[in-house]
Amino acid sequence: MSIKHGLLALLERGPMHGYQLRSAFEESTGGTWPLNIGQVYTTLGRLERDELVRSLPEHDGQREYEITDEGRTELTLWFATPVSRADRPRDELAIKLALALTTPGVDVRAVVQGQRTATVRAMQEYTRLKASPAKLADLSWRLVIDAMLFQAEAEVRWLDHCEAELVRQAPAASASAAASASAGSAGAPAPGSPTEPGQPAAPGARAGKGGRR
Repeated sequence: MSIKHGLLALLERGPMHGYQLRSAFEESTGGTWPLNIGQVYTTLGRLERDELVRSLPEHDGQREYEITDEGRTELTLWFATPVSRADRPRDELAIKLALALTTPGVDVRAVVQGQRTATVRAMQEYTRLKASPAKLADLSWRLVIDAMLFQAEAEVRWLDHCEAELVRQAPAASASAAASASAGSAGAPAPGSPTEPGQPAAPGARAGKGGRR
């Protein structure tokens, strides 16, 4: 979700000034996407430049904005267009774990366990917020919290999968290291062998024509 379309959706309710828009935006997203007032007014400036909103005369020192017909067309198109996964931010956690696997000295299982602890705590907080009596009647707010709760649950399942894969790979890595060490030892001549320079052949190994009586 872009701030641009969020503000257009809020202005479809009616004209608002910047502080009203910031408050309504944060309320609609369950307080999970805080905005500073500078972001709001910068976005309003761009929307006005693109003729998607228009500013109204100041009232009590505040300038309200209203959505235009072009803005409504843009908003309708946004609601009708599915969100592509390519449009979403990159998954920082997946990238972090991928790098941890290839960075010397990093305990990847500790990274996984630390993230799981943090995510479970977040789930507990979302569950507490969802049960808030003051918000039970606010469907839009509850849907946002539900989305965050489901995402956190999916993240915990994925972290469990990652840990299982790490456990599964550990024996294979140990076996590979042992095989490499064994191969290195097999390539060197054993002490006292006939092929080792400076060592005579063992008495029982002297087989030749002159060895028989």
